[in-house]
Amino acid sequence: MLEHGGRLKQAAVRYGIAEDNWLDLSSGIAPWPWPVPQIPTRAWARLPEINDGLEAAACAYYGAEQVLPVPGSQAAIQALPRLRRAGKVGVLSPCYAEHAEAWRSSGFLVREMLEDEVDYFLDSLHVLVVVNPNNPTGLTIAPQRLLDWHARLAQRGGWLVVDEAFMDNTPELSLSAETWRVGLIVLRSFGKFFGLAGARLGFVIAEPQLLKLLERHIGPWAINGPTRVLGQACLNDVEGHRQQRLRTQQASERLAALMTQHGLEPQGGCALFQWLVTPLAVSVHEFCASHGVLLRLFLNSQTPQHSSLRFGLPADEAQWQRLEQVLSDYNKDAQ
Repeated sequence: MLEHGGRLKQAAVRYGIAEDNWLDLSSGIAPWPWPVPQIPTRAWARLPEINDGLEAAACAYYGAEQVLPVPGSQAAIQALPRLRRAGKVGVLSPCYAEHAEAWRSSGFLVREMLEDEVDYFLDSLHVLVVVNPNNPTGLTIAPQRLLDWHARLAQRGGWLVVDEAFMDNTPELSLSAETWRVGLIVLRSFGKFFGLAGARLGFVIAEPQLLKLLERHIGPWAINGPTRVLGQACLNDVEGHRQQRLRTQQASERLAALMTQHGLEPQGGCALFQWLVTPLAVSVHEFCASHGVLLRLFLNSQTPQHSSLRFGLPADEAQWQRLEQVLSDYNKDAQ
């Protein structure tokens, strides 16, 4: 299993701090979860129905013609390699590590590459995977450049897989509406923007034939009834979307300013997190953790000076004050 953020129980044991006393900023998940609607008893008692409105709500929200709900986009990441024969896969890196792992463990030759290397290697690839906006860097790639890459891949029956897990704040950059193109596959996460990661819901957006093939691999009743009710309510809440976009963007800008104020100016980020590359990544992580603030550490064992930290968003003023105090104490301790 690869390392991920959100392992609060593990941190509580390691640092001897009770779970309730932590400020967990290790996951790029909105800290304001959507209100959970009343779940009808029939959603618990009956097998899930696919014509209940969830797919229609997702199509409207993502601007897509057809979607496939999956139990978290992670399920799609692991299933997609099973739909192709072995070949060469490029993964734009650094990014969410499960992408390279899924293709590599399925027997594909995986090359992790930087953005400026893609054009050189693209014609030798069968699949290119891009996380946009990227996790953890927060950097984005323009839709037209992605479509140009897709066109070159599609000429040879290749795929462009775009993971848009953090796209909700910038829908104008999404390729969801372009997925009528054969070989263009978009993954969307539900839990991050809506603050409901425990629901385990995501969507694959692609042309119908691929979605039917993927659905057979995922299997029937992949999304439980209560989650389907919850997902539909959230996706239809247009005013809630506007408010969530506004407060996540404001919080992200405040977080960047706070980090900069304490000598930790981020090099990247998006509406749900900020990203810092620093030789002090390990010491900052350890100091914060020892004071009950959990960050996400990306350790670069080959070049430690390129190790990095991802800071998630505090939820309220008390959490902001706590983070500010810990960063201030770190600077005093380092002097």
